[in-house]
Amino acid sequence: MAATLPDPTGDGRKTDGRQADVEPPPALDRAGKVEARGIDFIPERERHGRARELWAVWAAPNVSYLSLVVGGALTVMGLSLWQSLAVIVVGNLCWLLVGLLAVSGPASGTPSEVVMRAMYGIRGNRVAIAVTGWAVCVCYVALNLAAASGAAVGLVERLGVKPGTGVEAAVVVAVAAVTLAISVYGHATIVKLYLPLTALLAVVFAVLAAYIVAHADWGYRPDRPLHGLELWAAVTAGLTLVASGPLSYSNSADFSRYLPPATSPRAVAGWTALGAYVPSVLLTGLGALAGTALDMTDPQAALEGIVPAWFRPVFLFAVVLGTVAINAMTAYSSGLALQAVGVRIRRSLSVFVDGLLGVALTLYALFFSGLLDTVSNVLQLTVALLGPGMAVYATDILLRRNRYDGRDLCDESPGSRYWYTAGVNRAGAAALVLATAAAALCVHTPLFTGPVARATGGMDLSLPVGFAVAPLVYVLLTRSRATR
Repeated sequence: MAATLPDPTGDGRKTDGRQADVEPPPALDRAGKVEARGIDFIPERERHGRARELWAVWAAPNVSYLSLVVGGALTVMGLSLWQSLAVIVVGNLCWLLVGLLAVSGPASGTPSEVVMRAMYGIRGNRVAIAVTGWAVCVCYVALNLAAASGAAVGLVERLGVKPGTGVEAAVVVAVAAVTLAISVYGHATIVKLYLPLTALLAVVFAVLAAYIVAHADWGYRPDRPLHGLELWAAVTAGLTLVASGPLSYSNSADFSRYLPPATSPRAVAGWTALGAYVPSVLLTGLGALAGTALDMTDPQAALEGIVPAWFRPVFLFAVVLGTVAINAMTAYSSGLALQAVGVRIRRSLSVFVDGLLGVALTLYALFFSGLLDTVSNVLQLTVALLGPGMAVYATDILLRRNRYDGRDLCDESPGSRYWYTAGVNRAGAAALVLATAAAALCVHTPLFTGPVARATGGMDLSLPVGFAVAPLVYVLLTRSRATR
């Protein structure tokens, strides 16, 4: 008989280790109502919705000011307009992987943080999620909160409120409160809210685009065009920068797990990837176009300088709104990640805990140190980890043909299907460690440059190397275990 374990949702229900025997009543995932489910299995009678709803879920966070910043950074690196646009189109293809990962949600009825137990084992996954999921999410919550609060302070100042320490702290808390409210209410509220949010942001950025196009130089080339290794170093750095966005979303099953299991995998992958890819390419491309005429080292000030006075508060409001959309999804997944690490706590409370950590980190960094700059530099290094992690996940989906039993995935008892050896799937652990080590040798960031990157004149090959090594090691070790 399986051992009796507490349900990871922390709501007091007991199970036999499979977390699906005692179910709450159907229709608990409704907009405007706090989501009851956490990382536990979603039974078929609670599944609802259509794959096309995923389009807005992924479009809203990508119709954002942050995409403009990334696009502008490419021209600051020394790339021409057309080189920048080529990097944007190619780098954003990583959203296809995000779409592929999303298909595991309807198949398993569980979030990505639980599906990954198939790759790393019950115990191994706790470690992997603690590093690649929970810690990274909390850091991004703090960075995004700082970005949104900066724009919100500018908006408050335009309303006649003199900025100061107290005002800035109040703005941080207010923005965090809105963000966490969306995250706490959860999946159905996000699905319902993000379609009108996408439409509103699209209108604002369409107006901004008109002003950018009016000032843009379509034949732009930098004063000192790059050549040879110097050019390739800039191209690879740009690709890594653009790809870092989609690579941070290995949690796409979090938002598809409520779909009926019969939902077409192609539709799930297609609407997820399309919803993120199209606005990301358009907005990042718009940022590159702005870089042909504006000083994008200070994007907010530069963009405010080309728009009329009446539009500036509208623009700042859109910056806040878009960043909140990104952060609400991040905070939502961070709550699931905290549960998956092994903390027995209700999902809504886990989101609140992570939000408090993000607020504390933001306030400390804003008022007492330059901590966020350090955190930002450290997160650039995570591409060497997140790329291999996403590659292992995608490879596992293909190897298993997307066949996951959600009840077995939720069984954490020793000897269960995904317990493997001492709770660790050695194939997944080895693939992640070896691929990350190989990618680290090729990484090029302000904080650290690997020996391969130094030898190649600063070329950052961490992305292709991580993508190549992780699947190779995982397939070889998985087939070796199957043969034995």
